[in-house]
Amino acid sequence: MSWKYLCDVSEVSSNSLKLVDVDGIRIIVANYGEGFRAMPPICPHMEEPLDESGVVAGCVLTCTKHLWAWDLRNLDLMGETEKELKTYEVKQEGSRLLAFVEQELTYDFDEDADDDEDFFANA
Repeated sequence: MSWKYLCDVSEVSSNSLKLVDVDGIRIIVANYGEGFRAMPPICPHMEEPLDESGVVAGCVLTCTKHLWAWDLRNLDLMGETEKELKTYEVKQEGSRLLAFVEQELTYDFDEDADDDEDFFANA
C-alpha cells in the first residue's frame, strides 16, 4: 500500500483518540499534544478496544482495562506493561494526517491465557 488519509488534524483534539477506517483497516489515531500516532485499535494485552478503554494524558496512552500504558513520544513501556505498541508511520500534510499502511498491524494473543473474569469467576 502507501500513504493513506486518516483524518484532518482538527478531528482529533489534544489528548484524545479517534477511530478511523482506512480501506477496511481499522486504525486508532492518538493526539498526545506533541504529535500524533496511529496504531491498531486494540490493546496488545487482551484485545480491549482502545476507542472504548484508551485514555491519553501527559503524552501517555493508558488502556484503562488493565492499566497498560505507553509513552507516545518514544513508545516506551510504562509500569507493568509487557508488550510494545505497534504503530503506523504518520505524517502531516497541511491539515491532513496520513499513515503509511503496507498491511494491517495485528498482535498475537495467547489463546491459552486465563481471562481475568474467568479466573475470578472460578475462584
